[in-house]
Amino acid sequence: MSQPHTVATSRQTGWRHYFNRKMLICVMLGFTSGLPLFMLYNLMSAWLKAEQVDLKSIGLFALVGFPYTWKFIWSPLMDRFHFPLLGRRRGWMFITQLALLAVIGSMGFYSPTTELPMIVFLAGLAAFLSASQDIVIDAYRRELLSDHEQGSGTALFVNAYKMSTLVPGSLSLILSDFMSWQMVFSITSLFMLPGLFTTLLISEPAIYGEPPRTLREAVVEPFREFINRSGWSHALLILAFIFLYKLGDSMATALATPFYIDLGFSRTQIGLVAKNAGLWASLLGGIIGAVWLEKTGVNRGLWIFGALQAAAILGFAVLAQTGVSAAGAEPDTVLLGLVIGMEAFSVGLGTAAFTAYIATTTDERYTATQFALFTSLAAVPRTFFNALTGFIVDQTGWFTFFLICFGLAIPGMLLLPKIAPWNQKIVPAS
Repeated sequence: MSQPHTVATSRQTGWRHYFNRKMLICVMLGFTSGLPLFMLYNLMSAWLKAEQVDLKSIGLFALVGFPYTWKFIWSPLMDRFHFPLLGRRRGWMFITQLALLAVIGSMGFYSPTTELPMIVFLAGLAAFLSASQDIVIDAYRRELLSDHEQGSGTALFVNAYKMSTLVPGSLSLILSDFMSWQMVFSITSLFMLPGLFTTLLISEPAIYGEPPRTLREAVVEPFREFINRSGWSHALLILAFIFLYKLGDSMATALATPFYIDLGFSRTQIGLVAKNAGLWASLLGGIIGAVWLEKTGVNRGLWIFGALQAAAILGFAVLAQTGVSAAGAEPDTVLLGLVIGMEAFSVGLGTAAFTAYIATTTDERYTATQFALFTSLAAVPRTFFNALTGFIVDQTGWFTFFLICFGLAIPGMLLLPKIAPWNQKIVPAS
């Protein structure tokens, strides 16, 4: 076994613990990690809707996220090989970020009505590059933070990840009402630059234990270690929890932008409300999440934040019933703001606790591969189940759809007594 990632004997206290170089790195990498994903699921869905692509086809576009569910296949390559100048983690980060900037910027040059196959190809390529970037950023963050810092660092990372949606889900939507989609995607792509600059400025994290020496060791040993750690039954229980915990809220937000448009909100209204409600709720969630996970631990965060993210789904159901009070009436932007704010706050917290749990479940010798395995499984609902959301809405309507999503949030919560008992501290895998 590798040496544990021990906590320094003199921990920083007070505000210095949350405002230091490590936490700033988590914020910057969180933003650049989230931007491509929200471009694929927020901006592209609005683009396709505006170009009169039908709702079923927009829902099927979730399948371009296929690489997120299989990234564990090529993650051993990112554990095994490195680049001579930038190093193992920074080298892979720089290459994927540079490629994402180019791919995102090129999307607006094509028309969804006449060149949809090319758009599907570019979206799939962006998803592959984004998933690859996530592999190395997750590994970097796990190696950068001590076990004591995982909760607070992950909370800041996740909320910066969520805040990145303000670019494709707010700014880009507002710009689309005033300029061409070509310009919108070009401007959106430039928001990858902060991540590129961060990658160049940071240093490689310390390596705990020997990295894989052969490709076979990089592929086989991470899976063998995970199975042998507590046996097959507990390993399967962990995998079931990872699959189920975010299932409900992932499906509920899959078609959020088309849902708002169906209610009668303009893209500018959606962008402005998302900017104000989503921004402040995410900032508040980041502060509360960091402090909470630091003080009480990941286990209790999974319980409380999981309940909040399930409750946020019911907000969408309420909006579906009362978002437009009468035929021809103006949509209720106040209610929209409350729903978006609650989603940004509670789902961000739930994701923070969930990602911190995954981090502490990885062995530090195989960070990239095991982290990719767990997050790949968590991405299955977002890819395959979300592809069915358009068909479900078409059969049930928005209100019943959100009630179904709420029901799907319950099974993961029921596994918490086995996975993360309320009064038990999580013991790191290493």
